[in-house]
Amino acid sequence: MKPRRTELGLLIVAWAIGAVCYATVDLATLGELPVNTVALLIGSAAILLIGHIVVRRLAPHADPVLFPVAAMINLLGLVMIHRLDVAERLRAEANDTKPPSSDAVAQATWVLVALVLFTLVLFFVTDHRKLQRYTFTSLVAGVVLLLLPLLPIVGTSINGARLWIRLGPLSFQPSELAKVALTIFFAGYLVRKREALATVRRKFLGLGFPRGRDFGPLLVAWLLALGVLAFERDLGTALMFFGVFVILLYVSTQRRSWLIIGAALFALAAVLGYLAFGHVRLRVQIWLDPWAYANDQGYQLVQALFGLASGGLFGTGLGQGYPLFIPFAKTDFISAALGEELGLAGMMALIMLFAILVERGLRTGIACRDPFGTLLAVGLSSVFALQVFVTIGGVTRLIPLTGLTTPFLSYGGSALVVNWMMVALLLRISDRNRRPAVIAQSADEALTQMIRVGIDR
Repeated sequence: MKPRRTELGLLIVAWAIGAVCYATVDLATLGELPVNTVALLIGSAAILLIGHIVVRRLAPHADPVLFPVAAMINLLGLVMIHRLDVAERLRAEANDTKPPSSDAVAQATWVLVALVLFTLVLFFVTDHRKLQRYTFTSLVAGVVLLLLPLLPIVGTSINGARLWIRLGPLSFQPSELAKVALTIFFAGYLVRKREALATVRRKFLGLGFPRGRDFGPLLVAWLLALGVLAFERDLGTALMFFGVFVILLYVSTQRRSWLIIGAALFALAAVLGYLAFGHVRLRVQIWLDPWAYANDQGYQLVQALFGLASGGLFGTGLGQGYPLFIPFAKTDFISAALGEELGLAGMMALIMLFAILVERGLRTGIACRDPFGTLLAVGLSSVFALQVFVTIGGVTRLIPLTGLTTPFLSYGGSALVVNWMMVALLLRISDRNRRPAVIAQSADEALTQMIRVGIDR
């Protein structure tokens, strides 16, 4: 099957690039390849091959580019986490202290978990249109997941944001799973209400506006975003949820007025957040002048900018920079660590990989034959696009820092698992769209047709 052969070829290229980068890190930092390098490379190749076999069996007609591109980004993230692990181990040896545990091994374990859930999504979601039945169930699930971190027993705060729930030694960020549930709700709801939301009742400044009562869904989404911002101190999640809903509103209704209304509500929320919440005000002030806070709250942003500057056009080379100077280099600022060692050229290549992932997702939505699948594919692709924009935009000081993680790159299990589940849903939609149209008749229908032909004669 040609699409799957293309996918396999792209996976081989992705694995080869990842293997070369991994070996380069060890040679540059240790001067030799550890004894377990061959086993690790064979294991990574086996994981990619298993994923390819899963797609070949469960979604044989799916887009051949989505899985390899996501795998390529994931491999680059593992390489950088391993590079930071090596730097931490060398520093611990120099200071005669105990080296920390390997985060790359933990991340690779989460990749295996993500592959299992990736397979389960493709196995159980045989038709994406069945998800439309759970429109309001997804709403309830999404809201509950967003509220879980606020519970006094299981909820916990990390770095000032209350986004996590902790059960014994395990922690999970439920907002990651909530973004899938709420995207399903947005798609299902807008399929039902798109005609009412597209109806023009009055015009203002040449733009058509719907009825006042149709503002309800947008206002609810706006208030939900404000609630997330206020109680969980999570600017990035609030921006992502509201942005996805406004995008889907525009796609479903084709009314520019919704974009303008959404932009106005976002601007109002930003002003209110700046005036009401100290952490929002501090992030904006650091964004405007990070050098005034270089020794305290703005230290990580300043170090990220120094790292990007030292990387220049082509970077210092893998293993040749100083990414440990950047706080949270494995999570929020992993793109800055990559930018230091791969340079502007490497950053642009990474952004292009994300752009390809989003473009193939949007193409899947455009080619979809049913409106629910179109909105779901566009919504999932928009989640990826907004996450990349706010994370890399924050690290490069294009916008204020928001606290989101970069998809597939950053260290963290919950985000990685959910991102692979989203890719599985896109593959399922793509498989349904690209499947050859076969008109199958049962034996009874064929017999009935033969009898009718005989009667006519």
